[in-house]
Amino acid sequence: MSSSTRPLRADAARNRALLLAAAEDEFVERGLEASVADIARRAGVAKGTVFRHFATKEALIAAVVRERLATLAAVARELHGGSDAGADLLAFMTHAADARRQRDLTFLLSVSADDPQVRDVGDELHAAIGALVDRARTAGAIRADVTEGDVFLLLCAPVHVVENHPDPPEDLWRRYLAILFDGLRPDGAHALPAPPPVLS
Repeated sequence: MSSSTRPLRADAARNRALLLAAAEDEFVERGLEASVADIARRAGVAKGTVFRHFATKEALIAAVVRERLATLAAVARELHGGSDAGADLLAFMTHAADARRQRDLTFLLSVSADDPQVRDVGDELHAAIGALVDRARTAGAIRADVTEGDVFLLLCAPVHVVENHPDPPEDLWRRYLAILFDGLRPDGAHALPAPPPVLS
């Protein structure tokens, strides 16, 4: 077994988890200005420990992004196959919007876009969302011309809308998610004026 595939020792795995959690906190609070030293301090480890797990700050960012995307993909896969395809898709969109509201790390995506592992996990997420969308479309729960790309781009929309309010109530985003999801339903749908997006 190579060193790249060998499981981490328990203490190393614990340190890695601490570092990822600390990095999320620092990036949320400080953006890309968050330093490796601050992340190490928050995690309660030496700065050298960070570099033993992640060769660069960019590698740490990519790992944070992979964890977030993998979590979303796991939620989508778990919801697939439920008894109500429309409700399952709405549940996923609700989870994604709520996670974005609680912890906005979308700004890290562009930094890690060229990381092959991030791309791989992103592909897994797109496939998992696509399965939910296909199933909801087949069940007639959403309009026939809605694609996975449409849903993917809409995931953050409820929270972005609320950001225009100077002092939004905590759950205001749920109102706009409901409006958005009603727009996905087939009842009263009109032809869309532009083709669906192509996401690479």
